[in-house]
Amino acid sequence: MSDVFLNFIAGGVGGSCTVIVGHPFDTVKVRLQTMPVPKPGEKPLFTGALDCVKQTVAKEGFFALYKGMAAPLVGVSPLFAVFFGGCAVGKYLQQTDPNQEMTFVQNAISGGLAGVFTTAVMVPGERVKCLLQVQQAGNASTGVQYNGPVDVIKKLYKQGGIASIYRGTAATLLRDIPASAAYLSVYEYLKKKFSGEGAQRTLSPGATLMAGGLAGIANWSVCIPADVLKSRLQTAPEGKYPDGIRGVFREIIREEGPKALFKGFTPVMLRAFPANAACFFGLELTLAAFRFIGVGGQPPKVEDVALANAE
Repeated sequence: MSDVFLNFIAGGVGGSCTVIVGHPFDTVKVRLQTMPVPKPGEKPLFTGALDCVKQTVAKEGFFALYKGMAAPLVGVSPLFAVFFGGCAVGKYLQQTDPNQEMTFVQNAISGGLAGVFTTAVMVPGERVKCLLQVQQAGNASTGVQYNGPVDVIKKLYKQGGIASIYRGTAATLLRDIPASAAYLSVYEYLKKKFSGEGAQRTLSPGATLMAGGLAGIANWSVCIPADVLKSRLQTAPEGKYPDGIRGVFREIIREEGPKALFKGFTPVMLRAFPANAACFFGLELTLAAFRFIGVGGQPPKVEDVALANAE
């Protein structure tokens, strides 16, 4: 079970890389997903991802794109640690031999299981992040209410207790179980393809980045509709959706149509590749460092040299 601990630590490093690279794209995504529906004849708040970036930077400055980053940076590092630790648990439960190679389906099961594990860590951080991201976005229903992550937690607890802080749990599970299954299985499949055949498999830094980036695209291709529902639910005023995600879904279909379930598609896909390439590169680099110094009893692999040189 030492692999679980090593993957936990390496996942935390990968998660930090993900946040630093991907947060501006995420801010744009959330603002597009939660902007008010324009009245007939009225222009939308943002005409697209680029317009959202321009308006945000012009009105609030460049660092407004990093609003709310403290919450995911604190939350995402342990989140990815839990995710990759959970993947290792899933692998451990399915293997009959430590050297057994996992199939595509087995990796999908491991990823889905890890998606369940991460929900408890993710939901509060996502709720805080989304509320901070939509501030000063011209959303009259939200406005400027919070001075930072701690202030958000205090006010949410005062409004509705722990249930308010964990609003969006079901939506997060709906998003993350299939997305996490796609994420890990696609990465491991591409990693195997890119590393070649035979005993001397090598995975270059470029191949690691490519496999990680494409795995991120696979992840988000699966989960964008559920992510839109989650963002709407988590940024709505207290009591607006008493029946949760079902109420959000009915409102979106009634007022905006099915296309609205894919709001934020452009920034999501622009973010998916670099953020997840950075995540897996950080993960593999950390695991390579562990093997290099002999932690966990695993000998260094051929690709560890290439990763060390890239560092």
